[in-house]
Amino acid sequence: MEIIGMIGLLISLVLLIFMTMKGINIIIAALISSVVVVITSGLNPEKALMGDYMTGFTNYFASWFLVFLLGAIFGNMMQETKSAESIANWIKNTLGPKRAVFALVAASAIMTYGGVSMFVVGFAVYPIAVSLFRAANLPHRFIPAAIVFGSISFTMTSPGSPEIQNIIPTEFFGTRPTAGGFIGVLSALLIMVLGGLWLGWMVKRAVAKGETFSLPYASKAENETAAGVAEKPQEKESGTSKDLPNIILSVIPLALVILLLNLLSHYMKPTAALLIALSVGILVICLSMFRHLKVFWEPLAKGAQNSLVAIANTCGVVGFGSVAAQASAFDNIVHGLVHIPGPPLLGLAIGVTLICGITGSASGGLGIALPILAPIYLAQGVDPGAMHRVSALASGGIDSLPHNGYVVTTIRSICGETHKRAYNPVFALSVVVPTAILFLAVMLYAIF
Repeated sequence: MEIIGMIGLLISLVLLIFMTMKGINIIIAALISSVVVVITSGLNPEKALMGDYMTGFTNYFASWFLVFLLGAIFGNMMQETKSAESIANWIKNTLGPKRAVFALVAASAIMTYGGVSMFVVGFAVYPIAVSLFRAANLPHRFIPAAIVFGSISFTMTSPGSPEIQNIIPTEFFGTRPTAGGFIGVLSALLIMVLGGLWLGWMVKRAVAKGETFSLPYASKAENETAAGVAEKPQEKESGTSKDLPNIILSVIPLALVILLLNLLSHYMKPTAALLIALSVGILVICLSMFRHLKVFWEPLAKGAQNSLVAIANTCGVVGFGSVAAQASAFDNIVHGLVHIPGPPLLGLAIGVTLICGITGSASGGLGIALPILAPIYLAQGVDPGAMHRVSALASGGIDSLPHNGYVVTTIRSICGETHKRAYNPVFALSVVVPTAILFLAVMLYAIF
C-alpha cells in the first residue's frame, strides 16, 4: 500500500502539472488531483475532500484575502491613473533603445518591489517593451523572460519586499520583512547581476545569429514592416508623455508602501503593516492622481474581482497540498527531508522549493510547506531570520516551471508568445539562477 501511495502521489502531481499546462482551471485540476491522492492513499473521501481540502482552502483564504484584495486594488489604481505607464515610459526615455533589455527589467523590478501586483506589471510594461525592442530590433521572444526576471526572480524574495512571498514566512517564523541580514541582500544582488548578464548574453547571441524583432502573432507583411521601422532612426514619441502623470508623483506611492511596511513591521505584525501600507498607497494615488482617475469605483471593483480569482486559484492548490499532506507517502518525504545530510537549512530549502515547483505557485507552495516544516526546524533551534530568507528564496526557485500560472499568463496572454519560442530564457533566469543562489545562501548561512 505504501508503494501504491507513493506512485499515486507522483501521478497526482504529474496530472496537476499536465492539466494546468493544458489550460484547465487550476481549481478543477487541484480537485481531480486530490481525488487521485484519496484513491491511491486509501484516505476517507469525505474527510479528505470536505475536511482537509476545504480546511486548507478556507484557512489560506482567511489569512491572505485582504492582502490580495488591497494589492490588486493598488495595482489597478497604478494602472488606471497611468502611473505604472509613466514609470515604464520614463525608464524607456532615460535609458533609450540601446539598453532596451535593462530598461524593461528595471521597470518591472521597480514596480514589483513597490508593491504592484506582478500580473498588473506585465500588462503595464508590455506595450513599452514592444516599443523598445522594435526600436532596437531585438527578438520579441525575450520580452517574457525580461518581464518575468524583473518581476519575480529577485524582487519578490528580497529583504524588505512587500510581495506576499516575503510576507508569508513572517507568520511562521515571527520575523520581519527585512529578515535574513546581509546574506539575504547579497543573494538578491547576485540573482539580479548574474541573471542580468545572462539575459544580455542570450539576447546578443540571438542577434548575432540573425534574429530580429518579429511579432509572433503578426503576419509576414507586418513583421517586414516592423523590421523596416527598426532599421530607421527612431523619433521620440510626441504627445505620449504629456498625457502621463508626473514621474515623481507616480513613484511616491511605491516608495510609501515599501517605507511604511518596513517601518511599521517593527511595531506590529508584518501582515497588518502591509495592509496599512497598501491602504495608504491607494489613498495617496487617489489624492495625487485625481485628475488622471477618470472613474473611481471601477478600479476598486476590478481589483476586487482580480483578487478573488487570484486567491481562489492559490487556495485550490493549497487545498490539494492539504490532502496530499495526509498521505503516509508525504510523511515519508518530509521525514527524508528533515534528516537529509548537511545543514538543517538544506532540508528546508529543498522541501519548500520542491513543493512550490510541484504546485507551480510560490505563495501556494509556501502555504503548504511552512505549516509542516516551520515547527520542525524551529524546534531544532535554527535561526528564524535565516529560515525566513531561505524559504522566500526557495519559493522563487523551481516554482517557475512551465505550468506556473504567472509564467503561462506572461508568455501566452500578455506577450502572445509560445512556450516553444519563449520559455528557455525564462527557465534560465527564473529557475536556474535563483535555485543556484538559493543553495549558495544555504551554505553562507551555515558558515556565518
